Amino acid sequence: MEYTSYFENAVKASRSLAGLPTDITNRILVAVAQTAVAETDFLLAENQKDLSRMDVADPKYDRLKLTPGRIQDIADDMINVAGMKSPLGKVLLQNVLPSGLALSKVRVPLGVVSVIYEARPNVTFDVFSLCFKTGNICVLKGGSDAMYSNKAIVALIHSVLGQFGVDINAATLLPVEREATAALLNAVGYVDVLIPRGSQQLIDYVRQNSKVPVIETGAGIVHTYFDASGDAEKGSAIIYNAKTRRVSVCNSLDCLLIHESRLEDLSRLVGTLAEKQVEVFADEQAYQALFGYYPNNLLHHASVQHFGTEFLSYKMAIKTVSGLNKALDHIATYSSKHSEAIITEDDAAAEIFLTQVDAAAVYVNASTAFTDGAQFGLGAEIGISTQKLHARGPMGLEELTSYKWLIKGNGQVRNA
Repeated sequence: MEYTSYFENAVKASRSLAGLPTDITNRILVAVAQTAVAETDFLLAENQKDLSRMDVADPKYDRLKLTPGRIQDIADDMINVAGMKSPLGKVLLQNVLPSGLALSKVRVPLGVVSVIYEARPNVTFDVFSLCFKTGNICVLKGGSDAMYSNKAIVALIHSVLGQFGVDINAATLLPVEREATAALLNAVGYVDVLIPRGSQQLIDYVRQNSKVPVIETGAGIVHTYFDASGDAEKGSAIIYNAKTRRVSVCNSLDCLLIHESRLEDLSRLVGTLAEKQVEVFADEQAYQALFGYYPNNLLHHASVQHFGTEFLSYKMAIKTVSGLNKALDHIATYSSKHSEAIITEDDAAAEIFLTQVDAAAVYVNASTAFTDGAQFGLGAEIGISTQKLHARGPMGLEELTSYKWLIKGNGQVRNA
């Protein structure tokens, strides 16, 4: 199958978006949100076709599943994005040079933004809303697991774009075949940036094989360190929320680090996790501290493989450390540089943690569940970047722009 036409049409659509008035952009986003809610039954029916092909025990099942509540939340996020100020055209710098040239540095769209992702139909809405608001074309490459859901969502988006007379290729959905992935990775000259969202395996594959510039997002191996001075009541609530709020997302807690002087509080810190049947993989010291206090069928001895694992399920590792430096060493070794947290009442320890931990989001006395574009006031997110070039952390509207220099003269020529 020939995929070049998909990319060519996307580039053509990119030019057409350049002159689209802001009020029309916002009206389209609101219309898509309202249509999504109105077509909830249709979206759920198509989503069920995908769910019926996946094992309920698969960690991706929860990510794949749409509900009326989730569709309403998605619509609310889109309306929120519509109401936000666009970064396009923002003047970052202005100057008049000695030559008389008037210089401006202004924000512009990246161009054609492609996202390759797995079983997350909500990403289809999020990517479209953020890209459309910033004048970018989105080229979507969803996985076969969400094939029916993504087709339904893009069909809905296309219907609204058509009603407003906007090129429907502003949202381009590639076929699910592997050959389409290969074509996307080689779409030099068509796609400006490629963003993989999903497992570490997917991210690694895209990074290693893409000829298109890549922004890495997603994989989260998340730690929370309970310090010697930590407040047990705060700690219990934070750990419970970070681990159980939604286990299939990348900001959920994978490994609890605990200061050895606080092992007597460990059962209090993690006891409520048993309500959610969370399996705990504890090192020897932590295991002995929990034995008899945590359900035997949920308590296991940890092995090396449990540290540095993104569980995406009701599982969590526990590591005992002798102090802050050892916690920092462990995080430096195993972190994916996504989200890390410390629970402490020691201001000096908090500042050291904030300064020395190398991650996109670093917390003091708060749940890592907050690493999210909407929670950060960005409206929504196209992904959470774990790298340092161009963008880091939740990527919202501003992160989907670049800039260009505008120079106005009056006949100047360069003589030297």
